[in-house]
Amino acid sequence: MRLINQSLKVRLIIFILAMIVFVAGCSQNLLQKNRVFILQPGDLLFQDLDCGPFCDAIEKVTTGYKGANLSHVGIVADDNHGNVVIIEALLTGVEVTPLDTFLDRSHDTNGQPKVLVGRLIPKYRYLIPFVLREALGLKGKLYDKVFDTNNDTYYCSELVYHCFLKANDGNPIFELHPMTFVDPETGRTFPAWKEYFEELKVPIPQGNLGINPGSISRSHILAIVHAYGAPSGWKKGNEIINKDY
Repeated sequence: MRLINQSLKVRLIIFILAMIVFVAGCSQNLLQKNRVFILQPGDLLFQDLDCGPFCDAIEKVTTGYKGANLSHVGIVADDNHGNVVIIEALLTGVEVTPLDTFLDRSHDTNGQPKVLVGRLIPKYRYLIPFVLREALGLKGKLYDKVFDTNNDTYYCSELVYHCFLKANDGNPIFELHPMTFVDPETGRTFPAWKEYFEELKVPIPQGNLGINPGSISRSHILAIVHAYGAPSGWKKGNEIINKDY
């Protein structure tokens, strides 16, 4: 009888231990599924912005992270009230935009924002306070309609380039490249750009140095750490890319 009772006790202990492991495993999986990604000040939000022929032209001649079509970028900050905001350059100028407004501009086929998150690798994070101070100080500046990096106006990726340049004592963090406004399929200037510069009565800055969201997203000083949704052309799905950052 004692042997039988002892056997039952052993089985009961094994059963309880198994249930503890099972419950712990379920809890861990639940935590993983419910994990919420948290933006950090200084993160860069790369957006596949659906703005018609201009965005299509930008995406056709630039390459983003893993093939993603990226036509806009903004800098993550906070408003000192616990709210996440995005400092960005729009046609209306340099503005501070609520996160939800930014994310709600374009969506993938699953209804998710077509936005990737880039985060500075640790070596460069000391620059973030200086980047944010410079960016917030430019609020209200005009949009750079002629894409000239030497004037006091800013387009979206130029704003990022300039703020990091200033934060790093005038030493570039991101690279400038010759700009093109020519359709690679036809060898002619995109009609939208041709009309745009004609209305401004300025020459098309073909070949002048500039920068775009796609090239910044591929920078070696950034890690793509999260995807809110899937930008068109992107060769990876909607997931956390690198949770360790």
